[in-house]
Amino acid sequence: MSWNIVLFNSKQKIDSVESVDEAQLEPTDFCSVFEDHFQQIIKKDDRREVKGKDFVIEYFADAEKVSNKMLSLYGENGIYELVVLAKKNNWQIFDTGLGQMIDLENPSKNGFENFQRYLNQVLKK
Repeated sequence: MSWNIVLFNSKQKIDSVESVDEAQLEPTDFCSVFEDHFQQIIKKDDRREVKGKDFVIEYFADAEKVSNKMLSLYGENGIYELVVLAKKNNWQIFDTGLGQMIDLENPSKNGFENFQRYLNQVLKK
């Protein structure tokens, strides 16, 4: 099962997605950054799949620059790779399952471990 996150490029420090000021969002070519950073990207039409050590990141290519990017992660190591990119590019990461921003200084605090707890809770219902 995938773990969905959203990358944001914004001048604003985003505390919650409800507080996003769209005027401060900055269009970005996320796909080019991914291609420069990751060694193995499988391309099929507009679908992309990054294969890394113990993780996969899936996303769709954009025809133009966008201010946010939805990604599906498989494996905990994917979030740590994205945190490196986010810090380097001043991006912010939103965890859709938890409904909160990921702390880039301590991604394990609200990252994969909490996602696993959330997933187990949902599957028990």
